[in-house]
Amino acid sequence: MRVSLWRRKAKRHELERLATLAGEASAEAASRMDLAAQRDGDEPEGHAARSATAGPPAPPDLTAAAFFDVDNTMMMGASIFHFARGLAARKYFTTSDLAGFAWRQAKFRIGGKETKDTVSSSREQALSFVAGRSVEELNTVGEEIYDELMADKIWSGTRALAQMHLDAGQRVWLVTATPVELAAIIARRLGLTGALGTVAETDDGVYTGKLVGDLLHGRAKAHAVRALAAKEGLNLKRCTAYSDSQNDVPMLSVTGTAVAINPDAGLREVARRRQWEIRDFRTGRKAAKIGVPSVLGAGALAGAVAAGVAFRKR
Repeated sequence: MRVSLWRRKAKRHELERLATLAGEASAEAASRMDLAAQRDGDEPEGHAARSATAGPPAPPDLTAAAFFDVDNTMMMGASIFHFARGLAARKYFTTSDLAGFAWRQAKFRIGGKETKDTVSSSREQALSFVAGRSVEELNTVGEEIYDELMADKIWSGTRALAQMHLDAGQRVWLVTATPVELAAIIARRLGLTGALGTVAETDDGVYTGKLVGDLLHGRAKAHAVRALAAKEGLNLKRCTAYSDSQNDVPMLSVTGTAVAINPDAGLREVARRRQWEIRDFRTGRKAAKIGVPSVLGAGALAGAVAAGVAFRKR
């Protein structure tokens, strides 16, 4: 009995260690990508178009930010599955492999949440995608696949919420188990600040097939948000997190404001119990009306008002 208890504790400790490592690696990768973009003088795509039609930009709100899950929150379906479809079309793996992805995606969309088995399976498949491939190659392919299979699957309602934070002078990051390079492409195409994602180990610019820590999933997302907040000087009480999944309750719980987007049954129950905001873009109904005070968080309201930012209820 004691041996069994010790083993369970050791396993929990190891899983927590891997989650912490994954979170720290993701925050480090996000910071590196942000600094690289600054050196290159890149602007988020869509920025010029917004500035031409909108009023004066809000002053930067450097201690508040927003964190958005991707799959079924920002994007319809699973980004890794869309990526897999694009890779299959390019003969990176077989159609039978894609069929397995399709089955897991169907279960995910119907059930609304992941399980330990699907996470483990996704981990193995993610490694098979990148092993032996160069980072440069996957970035190029990722750009193409986004245009082909992802661009038209963005939830306009969620994208509007992200834009609200940007208009208030806040930074916006995606947080996803998808490989960080693909997550960064999605963030850039949406005009967001950056992304936290799963970090794959590389050697001289080539993926080794190993992960740094583990998938950025569950508690690892919370560790990543905390680590990035420490690097960027964010006050997490003034930040907002968005997700559709009960698995992201740890991430939603570390910020001052949490919003359930297209929630699965588990998250909907948690959100109601904790009185979190709920928005559902899957149908015409609105599970809750959201205004500036609740979504931006009480601490961020002053900056939003000062900038003359208003949120139109959808």
